[in-house]
Parts: sequence; structure tokens; C-alpha cells
Amino acid sequence: MSDSILYERRDATALITINRPATLNALDMATLAALDEAVGRAGADPLVKVVVLTGAGERAFVAGGDIADLDSRQGLPHYLELGERLHSVFRRIETLDKPTIAAVNGWALGGGTELLLCLDIRLAASSAKFGLPEINLGLFPGAGGSQRLIRQIPLCRAKELMFTGGRIDAVEAERLGLINRVVPDAELLDQALALAASIATKSPLVLKLLKRTLNDGADMPLPSALRHEQAMIGLVLDSADAHEGCQAFLQKRQARFRGV
Repeated sequence: MSDSILYERRDATALITINRPATLNALDMATLAALDEAVGRAGADPLVKVVVLTGAGERAFVAGGDIADLDSRQGLPHYLELGERLHSVFRRIETLDKPTIAAVNGWALGGGTELLLCLDIRLAASSAKFGLPEINLGLFPGAGGSQRLIRQIPLCRAKELMFTGGRIDAVEAERLGLINRVVPDAELLDQALALAASIATKSPLVLKLLKRTLNDGADMPLPSALRHEQAMIGLVLDSADAHEGCQAFLQKRQARFRGV
């Protein structure tokens, strides 16, 4: 794995840090490849139950893509190389069978906001800033942002952010529902890891099936989504963890989930 991505397992949590502080953690091809490897490593490790993703330093989560690299590209090479890599890695993160948490420190611009949109739960430092400034470069969000944002916040606000290239602070991001909550800068990582540790006590099997149910159902008409939910909860009730949880409740003890 490249030095541009740091990987650390803390008990049942994988902490992935984008480590390019000199470039405000901008995403380039090498960093995306290393991020892909790190996410795959977390997904394959049975000891990892939750993934936390953050940026190195205090100035940025991810400040976007490499502008010089974008300027060097034409449409087809971009589509086949950087665009393909961005969409592949971000989709892998979005569909990872383990809960993901963003710890947003500083700037999350362009690709940083687009990455954020792929993560399940989002905590932001009070100093964090968000935006999709691509329009100012004669571009528009092309790493999934134009489609994910309109599905996650009101359409008129999504259009305003993309049409103006403006930036919003953490309080406004929380008000829009772009993030879960704002925390003091000094407590950001500790709170993200504490949340991860709490989630990690749940059944990993049920977390996996619940996340699939949520992701799949979001793209279905409600009647189909309800049928899908019914089928998935049926699978859960075939698991040992479901009955362990019920028995632990009845016996007034802590459940011991095994992921089966």
C-alpha cells in the first residue's frame, strides 16, 4: 500500500487515513488505487466490523482532485482512466458490507464531498467546509456527486451548490442533512472511533444485511422495497445472531453475536 493511505486496525475498527496533507489530501490515481486496496483489506478482515475514514492533518478531509491532472486529460482518457477509477472505488466504499463513518476534518471539496456522499455516517469538525466548486473550473461533479447529492438533500439546494460552486460550513451541512452532526475539532476522531466501537458490538451479519436492504431499497419503488425488506428480515431470522439477541434480552444479559 502507498504512503498516501494509512491503514490501522483499532480493535474492531479499521481507520483509513488519506495521507497527502501537503496537497490537502487531493485524490490522484495512486491514492485512489491505495484507497481501493485499503477498503478491500478492511472488507476482507473478519476482525473489522466498522470502517472510519478521515484525512491527515488539520486542514482537509479531501480537498478534491488533482487539477493539473484534470487539465491534462481529454474526454475519453478521463472516462477510461480517472473517471473509471473514481467511480469504481467510490462505489466499492458505498456498497461495502460494513458500516462506514466519515470523520471530516477541514475542507471537503469536490471529490471530498463526493467521497463523503458514499459513507454511511458523517461526523464533521466545527471547522469543516463543504462544496462542489467544479463549475468554477468549467466542469461539474463527475465522481458521482451530481447524482448522489440530489438523492440525499433537497433538489433545489443540490442545484444551488452545484450551479454556484459555493461552499457551506458544518452547521449548514448538518441543517441540510449532508452530515449527521458537528463536533468540536479536538474531539472529532475520538467521537468517530467511539461511535464505531458502539456499532461494532452489533451483529456483523445483521449489519451487512441491513445495509444491503437500505442501499437496495433506496432505488426501488416503495412496494418493491417493502417486499425486499420482508425477504431480508426472513434471512435474518434464520441466523443464530437473531435468536442470541432475543435470548439475551429475555435473560437480561449482554448478547454475544458471532456473525452467523
